[in-house]
Amino acid sequence: MDAIELLLTRQSCPRLAEPGPDKEQLNMILDAGARVPDHGGLAPWEFVIAQGDGLARLGQVFVDAAISNQASEVAQKRALSMPLRAPMVIVVVAKPVEHDKIPQLEQVIAASCATMAMQQAAFASGLGAIWRTGSVAFDPKVNAGLGLTEHDQIVGFLYIGTPVVNAPIKASKQGSDFARYF
Repeated sequence: MDAIELLLTRQSCPRLAEPGPDKEQLNMILDAGARVPDHGGLAPWEFVIAQGDGLARLGQVFVDAAISNQASEVAQKRALSMPLRAPMVIVVVAKPVEHDKIPQLEQVIAASCATMAMQQAAFASGLGAIWRTGSVAFDPKVNAGLGLTEHDQIVGFLYIGTPVVNAPIKASKQGSDFARYF
C-alpha cells in the first residue's frame, strides 16, 4: 500500500484479535511514532506497551480507577475487560516539559502525532488498530497505576491486532469542505 492510499483509506478497526504485532512490526510501529514532528527534539512522549499479562494488569488499573470513582459493578466489569479487546495496547503518554520556546500544548500535540503515526504504521504492516481515549485517559488514578506523574497526559490507547472483520470503508470527506482561504 502506498502512502497516499494509506492516508486516504485509513479507518479504525474496532474488532481485533491475535496475532498482534511481532517484534519486527512493533519496532517499526514504535520507530514511526518517534519520527513525528518534534520541535526542539524534546521527544515529549512515552509508549507503555501492554500485551499478555500486561493487558490484565492494565484492566486492573482501570478497575481500580472505576472503584475509586464509585462506578457500578457493571462499569467495573467493563473496565476490567476493556484492554482485552486487542492483543496489544500501546498507551501513548505526553510528557511535556517546561521550555521557554516550546509550549506544553505543542508537546502534547507531538505525542498525539506519534499515536497517529503508529496507527498508520500498524495499517501499513497489515495489522488493524483503533485509537481510543475515554474517561480513563484523564483519570489521575490511571496515571498513578501506570507510574505516570500528574503532569503526564495520556493521549490515547492504541489497540493493535489483526482485524476480525473488514470494516466498511467510510465515505470520503473532502478536505476542501473544511478549508477557507485567507
